[in-house]
Amino acid sequence: MASVSWDVGYIPCKRAQMHPDKTAIIFEDEPVSYGQLNAGINRCAHMLQAKGIEKGDRVSVLMLNCIEFLEIYFATARLGGVFVPLNWRLLGPELEYQINDCEARFLFFHDSFIGSIDLVRYSLKVEEDKFIYLKSGGPEIPGFELPGCPDWAEDYNALVGDQLTAEPVPAKPVLMDDPLAIVYTSGVTGNPKGAVLSHEQTFFKNFQVATYTSAGPDDVLIAQMPLFHSGGLFIVATPALNAGMTMIMRRGFDPNEFAEDIQRYRGTIVFALTTMWRLIIDSGKLDEIDVSSVRCVVGGGERTPPNLFEELSRRGLHMQQGFGQTENSAMMIMPKEDIYRKMGSIGKPGYFTDIWIEDTSGKRLPPGEIGEIVAKGPTVMSGYWNRPEATKKAIVDGVLHTGDLGYVDEEGYFHIVDRAKDMYRSGGENVYPAEIEKILLNHPKISQISIIGVNDDKWGEIGLACIIPTEKGDTVTVEEIRGFLANRVARYKHPAKVKMMTEFPLTATMKVKKSELRKKFAGFEN
Repeated sequence: MASVSWDVGYIPCKRAQMHPDKTAIIFEDEPVSYGQLNAGINRCAHMLQAKGIEKGDRVSVLMLNCIEFLEIYFATARLGGVFVPLNWRLLGPELEYQINDCEARFLFFHDSFIGSIDLVRYSLKVEEDKFIYLKSGGPEIPGFELPGCPDWAEDYNALVGDQLTAEPVPAKPVLMDDPLAIVYTSGVTGNPKGAVLSHEQTFFKNFQVATYTSAGPDDVLIAQMPLFHSGGLFIVATPALNAGMTMIMRRGFDPNEFAEDIQRYRGTIVFALTTMWRLIIDSGKLDEIDVSSVRCVVGGGERTPPNLFEELSRRGLHMQQGFGQTENSAMMIMPKEDIYRKMGSIGKPGYFTDIWIEDTSGKRLPPGEIGEIVAKGPTVMSGYWNRPEATKKAIVDGVLHTGDLGYVDEEGYFHIVDRAKDMYRSGGENVYPAEIEKILLNHPKISQISIIGVNDDKWGEIGLACIIPTEKGDTVTVEEIRGFLANRVARYKHPAKVKMMTEFPLTATMKVKKSELRKKFAGFEN
């Protein structure tokens, strides 16, 4: 059967036809209707056509959250282009690699990032007339003014201002199995890989998220995830607009604003990662607002301590922890009724994903045995961009190998043990840091912890516990850790060294960058 001619660009188009005056997005407190959003998308699409876009062209974007980000995304989808969101925390050489790796023809960028682009501009494969500048529109800083449009770029608003708002007609049909986006994964070793996501996979993710949240047009979504990340674009924004919700959007994350937005806009669905929730709780704002409108809280993204669930529960917020990765977002979620009964689990597979545990020979393992978490279904990526060998290794006979180690219990609930790459071997024994971190997060003096393996002459590797204390200036000793872990886990799993820290290096989605910790503390000695 041939692939269906349909695309993600139809989402705002259809919503605008059905309810043009319904508020789609409230961006920095300014409402934008579905009709207005779709008109902006169409103007952008006509501009891209005038610029000579062809089906399959890569369109890269280096921008903060804004309405124009979504205009470019949906316009690219409508014309069969391939959208490439870039992490704005990257430095010039890192941007150069990703832009050239995908051979982007277009680059849209905010004024905030001119310096990073100008540094590598002459090395980029982007065509000369396809550098497009936008103002970020952030708050003005006294004595500091962001640069205007450079002479080597064109202004977005000037380009789209006179374009038509009528629906564009793609030069070639856009099919459901065509690539929609390339999202680069954070490279643990070597350069990052670009996960290719199709229109079809994205629609199924929309359905999966809608099933998790029972989302509909009456819902108001509160989320401040960066749109360049797969979570922000494919688990928050696209499903929200597909369901006809109203989405509250900010340029970036601010814990005080996040909490205030819940009350101000009577949020019904709230999405934030574990580190974000920790900052929101620490801000104290949750104790000052009314959260009675919230019916669904989704979070996770990293190891979540029991006390965080308890802190949220005490305020009437019951967080369903989810699990996914760029290659297969929204794979599973914890059912609401089992949040506390199955604490520590990441839940059950979503409606459109099959998940099980395999050993290294590909044998499916029974409940309780640790192996690799693997998945198949219509939400799995198409593969890695121009990486056939990496794709063959990641997707075997249609089955995605996640690189995460875990087990399933007798009731069908999944538990992550650790990332395969984070495991270390001490005295010939496998040690999974996440198992120990989970326990030590209950220690009263430990606020955050990340354990890595470091080289040791006697044991090969030993555990180094990087700790942020509950009280500033506190110290946690190795002896205290061993005492806390005694009778809980085998002694060979106990960290042998401790490093007190005030902050961890974080990814864009606020997960701890263990690779940086390993690099920083290679050869560490107390």
